[in-house]
Amino acid sequence: MNRRDTLSLFDRQMRRRTGSGRSAAVRTGDVVRQVGADGDWCGVVWSGLEARTADAAIAEQVRYFTALGRPFEWKLYDYDRPADLAGRLLNAGFTPEPAETLMVAGTSDLPTAVDLPDGVRLERVTGPAGIDLVTEVHERAFGTSGARLREQLLAQLADGGPDTIEITIALAGDLPVSSARLEVHPGTDFAGLWGGGTHPLWRRRGIYRALIAHRARIAADLGISYLQVDASAQSRPILERLGFVALATTTPYLHDPH
Repeated sequence: MNRRDTLSLFDRQMRRRTGSGRSAAVRTGDVVRQVGADGDWCGVVWSGLEARTADAAIAEQVRYFTALGRPFEWKLYDYDRPADLAGRLLNAGFTPEPAETLMVAGTSDLPTAVDLPDGVRLERVTGPAGIDLVTEVHERAFGTSGARLREQLLAQLADGGPDTIEITIALAGDLPVSSARLEVHPGTDFAGLWGGGTHPLWRRRGIYRALIAHRARIAADLGISYLQVDASAQSRPILERLGFVALATTTPYLHDPH
């Protein structure tokens, strides 16, 4: 993989992409922001700022989302400019979350054989009952409330359904032990892998890898060229062994008007 060319394609297709619809991104000045309905994710996905324009652009986004009463995320990449953009976001009242690694793999380069532990099966999530299981996994895996995730997933299912999101739950009997989702972006060469949280007692059994393979097979069937992950420090080594390449570092900066 040519890292520079792939990152340029990702930047153009995924970060600068605009459109129409309930959760589509729109460009305003040198910023692309996404504003969804209640429960949907909101944030800045791309910016092309200079030192002399950055503070005013940040202040404008804060005013906009504060007027809506919505928390939002400024998704900062390590190649964004100006070089001190992170410090400017901090000065504007944003709070950083742990940095993640933008990783990309060619779909055709990934394994698609799903190898699950005995007694574990995968099921497709299509409605609220399945979303409740995903929420349960999230809370057990990450130790945080899954209420906001539940709202977002219900909104995504209602908005796009199986054409834009494929959610999978791993079950050991009736116990949800892991979950993950594939988010498709029509008109681009990319799909995103999200979730991947696993119940602490079921880690290190290959379920995470199996969910990667499961989603890679779906993406291949859909003709998607690349899979993208915002990887944590824990998942990065697994993804590298599977064939994903690190392209950049991304840090979520959160602003909550409340």
